[in-house]
Amino acid sequence: MMNLPLKGLVVLEFSQYLAGPSAGLRFADLGARVIKIERPGTGDAGRKLAIKNLWVDDNSLLFHTINRNKESYTADLKNEADFNAVKKIIAKADVLIHNFRPGVMEKTGLGFEAVKLINPKIIYAVISGYGKEGPWKDKPGQDLLLQSITGLAYTTGNGPNGPVPFGISIADILCGAQLVQGILAALIRRQKKNTGALIEVSLMESLLDFQFELLTTYYTNHQQPQRSKVSNGQPLLSAPYGIYETTDGFIAIAMMEIAVLGKAIGCKALLAFEQEEAFSKRDMIKQVLADFLVTQNTQHWLSLLHNEGLWAMPVLDWEQMMQQEAYKVLSMEQKIVAATKEIITTRCPIRINGKILYTGNAAPQLGEHNEKITNDFAAAE
Repeated sequence: MMNLPLKGLVVLEFSQYLAGPSAGLRFADLGARVIKIERPGTGDAGRKLAIKNLWVDDNSLLFHTINRNKESYTADLKNEADFNAVKKIIAKADVLIHNFRPGVMEKTGLGFEAVKLINPKIIYAVISGYGKEGPWKDKPGQDLLLQSITGLAYTTGNGPNGPVPFGISIADILCGAQLVQGILAALIRRQKKNTGALIEVSLMESLLDFQFELLTTYYTNHQQPQRSKVSNGQPLLSAPYGIYETTDGFIAIAMMEIAVLGKAIGCKALLAFEQEEAFSKRDMIKQVLADFLVTQNTQHWLSLLHNEGLWAMPVLDWEQMMQQEAYKVLSMEQKIVAATKEIITTRCPIRINGKILYTGNAAPQLGEHNEKITNDFAAAE
């Protein structure tokens, strides 16, 4: 078995739903011991958050996909004995993650200042919706709401249409990944200077950072980026960048010169445009291209474009993608067994020394590891 790089690291996850648990998942993938500290009786609210109403046991399929390879410890933090038991675990932990609203952990007696007294070297990591200050700090940090208020929904879809959100929880996953980056940086510093740290990220800041290209242009000229009316791909990019319909599907075309594209596919109408007009006449050029591409199938156009080394790919659904050798060779699927039911999910995308990281243990049942964790951490001073 591969010796994973974070083996021996103890991460406490006081988290629910997606953002915090996604960060914990990455630590578990990399070998850390990740312990979910959960409320007795209910636990992580994500246990009851079902995607497409799919369940594995008493827990949702979503919970199993994002909490595999972790342990569960239940504790009522209002109960003195449970609270003291959790303090013993904190004393031996390396990292504590939570994604509760500002002030919640402080009310339990486990805010950063209190935890630092228990374990001065701990990396205390916090995810919030909007930061710990400002008029929105207590509003729900939910992904769709964050996509909407940060302008992200106005980067997707064609100009005449309304805002279009991403089809995934992009804020949660991005924020979780950025929290992991911050924690790893703090762990490196702790190795050098023997000191803990407070790491803070928010869903709002993560989505603002995600849009750094667009926001930088707005800071410069104070003009809202305009989506293409036709085949919008990215509001800052000129024609032909976008997705176009063919007789049997769709084709994605990236950056390339208009004349080069016109010659490659035999579209004389495109040759009437100068390259300098690729942005100023973006919609006009895209409409000409859209009307031309819809006359042949996707493979016909791909053959012509690829022969010229131009950047284009088919638009695939998941069934089509999984038939591709390029997908199969990545071995992205892994099996886990939960409550006698086999689940196929994605693996950690990181390879170390050429090795794929598979972590096939199912998500824990609520409180499944209380006895083991109590015994392991009972000797904490």
